[in-house]
Order: sequence, then structure tokens, then C-alpha cells
Amino acid sequence: MRRLSILAALALSASAGAAPLPPVRVILVGDSTVASNNGYGDALCARFSPEVDCVNLGANGRSSKSFRAEGRWDKVLELLQDDGKISGKSGGKSGGNEGGKFAARYVLVQFGHNDQPGKRHATDLVAEFPANMARYAADVRALGGVPVLVTPLTRRTFKGAYLRDTLAPWAAATRRAAAAENVAVIDLNTDSAAAVQAMGQAEADTLAEAPAPPPSPDGKKVKSKFDWTHLGPKGSALFGAMVGNELKRAVPAIAPYLPPGDRAARD
Repeated sequence: MRRLSILAALALSASAGAAPLPPVRVILVGDSTVASNNGYGDALCARFSPEVDCVNLGANGRSSKSFRAEGRWDKVLELLQDDGKISGKSGGKSGGNEGGKFAARYVLVQFGHNDQPGKRHATDLVAEFPANMARYAADVRALGGVPVLVTPLTRRTFKGAYLRDTLAPWAAATRRAAAAENVAVIDLNTDSAAAVQAMGQAEADTLAEAPAPPPSPDGKKVKSKFDWTHLGPKGSALFGAMVGNELKRAVPAIAPYLPPGDRAARD
């Protein structure tokens, strides 16, 4: 009995003496698989505790080259250098501590889908893409931020019973860039490909932005937002949680800011 009382007292003391988490900022950079409405970025932001200002800057159709060329990276650099005031305009999440300094700034960068051959903003896989990813990491670190490179989310296209992981070469290039810069990496490509392979084509189709259209009686293509790349609510929740879990492993310092479940469930 006395032992239980001591343990209870220690637990109460630890709880009462626990220091509040200082505010931090998380910035998400990437293409449409990260962006609001058809990516996992907002679902990831929703998983953070209120001390996190999570800003989703993912943009449809962008590659590792065009995101910088269009000046979108400049916004990231501004957020890394500002006075730490909570933006209130984050993709899916904004915290408290108005006006306070951020204790840390984390930048997650994921590209690859629009770097592939045939895309409008394609890059060379050997010479250009890994250099672009390494440069993003170096820029963040130079401004005191914590860069985290993320390998590209798999497309959910099968050939028979097997997933066609067409983004595996870009995932490998991302891992090499992270190793060269000695920064954290989240291997979302490997994790998402394994999950999609396990569920099969039919279940994987339920992760899409829109349901698969029924076959057309006349054989004509039915107009639909359905595809095997973009995400609806179910896919966003699945992969947002996946990235959050991997982020805790890759960057242990951010783990206290990622309690179980998303914000809506906790509330």
C-alpha cells in the first residue's frame, strides 16, 4: 500500500512539475501529395499539439526545381527568419503562444512526382534532383532550422497483384541526398508502398481523392477526379499518421509534440 502511495505521489509530482512545451514551427514543402485538399499535409498538421505552428506550403504540380524557381522557397526562408509570431494561417493547424519565439523550426521537404520524365517541371534524376534536395537541406540548416527530407509517397498503381513503385529511384536519390547532408530522412516511399501492396488495388482505390467511376456503357472515359496519386480524407489520414510516426523516430526532439491521434479525436 505504501509503495503504491509513493508511486502515486511521484507521478503527481512529475506531472505538476512538467515544464510546458515551448512553441515550435513545422513547415511542409512539396507537391500535390503534400498540399491541402488532395495531399496528406493538413492531416499531418492536425496531429501536432497546440504548441506547433504547422504551415503547409505544398503546391500542386511542383517539382524540386519549379518550387524554387517560382519563388515559393522564399516563403520558407522568410518563415525560418521571422520573429516567431504564430502565423494563424497554417494548413490545418495553428497554435498558441502568440508573439513568442519558436524554440525550433522544422522543414519537411518531399518531391519526386513532378521531377519524373514527361512532367512539365521534370529534372534529371542523376545530376539535378539529388542536388536540389541537398540544397534545400543545406538552406534550412544554414538558417538554424532542422531539415527533414521525405521520400515521395507511392502511387497506387498495380500490375496484376503487384504494386508498380515507379518512384523508387527518386526515393533512393532522396535518401542519398539526406546521407550526403547528414540530415534526417523519412522513407515514406518504402512505408507507403508496403502498406498499399498489403491492401491491394481495390482497397487502395478507396484512398483516392474521388471514388473510381463506374464503367461507361459506351466505353467512353468518364470525367472524374479519381486517380492513383492524389488523396481523399481516408488517404490523407492514413499517410499523415504514417509521416507523423516516422517523424517521431527520425527526429526524437519533436516526439512530445505528436501525441496519439489527431486534434479532433483528442478534443
